[in-house]
Amino acid sequence: MRRKTPAPASPLPQRHGVDAVRVRLPFSGEWATVGEYLVARLSGAAPGVVAEMLDSGLVVGADGQPVAADAPYTPGLHLWFHRDLPAEVPVPFPLEVVHRDDHVVVADKPHFLATTPRGSHVTETALARLRRELGIPELGAAHRLDRLTAGLVLFVVRPEERGAYQTLFGERRVRKEYEAIAPYDASLALPRTVRSRILKERGVPAAREVEGDVNAETLVELVGHEDGLGRYRLTPRTGQTHQLRVHMSALGVPILGDPLYPVVTGPVPAGDFRRPLQLLARRLEFTDPVTGVEHRLRSGRTLRAWESYQDWAG
Repeated sequence: MRRKTPAPASPLPQRHGVDAVRVRLPFSGEWATVGEYLVARLSGAAPGVVAEMLDSGLVVGADGQPVAADAPYTPGLHLWFHRDLPAEVPVPFPLEVVHRDDHVVVADKPHFLATTPRGSHVTETALARLRRELGIPELGAAHRLDRLTAGLVLFVVRPEERGAYQTLFGERRVRKEYEAIAPYDASLALPRTVRSRILKERGVPAAREVEGDVNAETLVELVGHEDGLGRYRLTPRTGQTHQLRVHMSALGVPILGDPLYPVVTGPVPAGDFRRPLQLLARRLEFTDPVTGVEHRLRSGRTLRAWESYQDWAG
């Protein structure tokens, strides 16, 4: 078995806080040249785009030198290039830093801002913004928060320490507490722990509950209610995609502003920042695996529907 070796450092600097794309040529294949492989690999690109990138010297090797389209195919070769950045509507809400030290940054993310570059959200992400604003190009995310969810997200300053912090989440050694606004149902007995099996399929927007062994568990508590709305404290004991949203919908009290549960609605136009999902990652508590410091952090954000439903719905 071929041993995995660390990838070389990127010879290209970040652009707007976004890393260059790295491609490694497979060890087996029938391509004669680098150009043939990239055209096949990047088949979703517009016709002629890959050839133009190569002709313009925008694809480079580990030494930072341009790679020609007719360069012989070399198994295992690493290549880098910057993708064309999509036009993005700026998310007009501040990204607050609630804690920063030599090892981690904890940010209080607003609604509508993705955590890391993905799909059509690249520069308008928490990671890209923090890299630019804090001047930490090597900053990386230890976990992710849904784009539509606001609240606390942990980032790691040093790449070599990222695994230690990611392990905290993988081993469920981080206490996360969320707040949600949803309809109030007097007949719903709370607190209760919701347990189910959640399946999220690639390419399908919404996750769903299925039969099988439990892989998702959430403690749901009612903090208060007024005017037909409930304020809920949600404590996940697992971390399945959309877990809190699925469980609240299954209880018959879907979170306000949810475009996926219980029914998938049409996409919201770019730039429409009304009626944000009323879900907030309120607390984040963990023992730092590098320093041993106990962190107990709290979001300073509020959920607008609870303060004034008319302002939120307006």
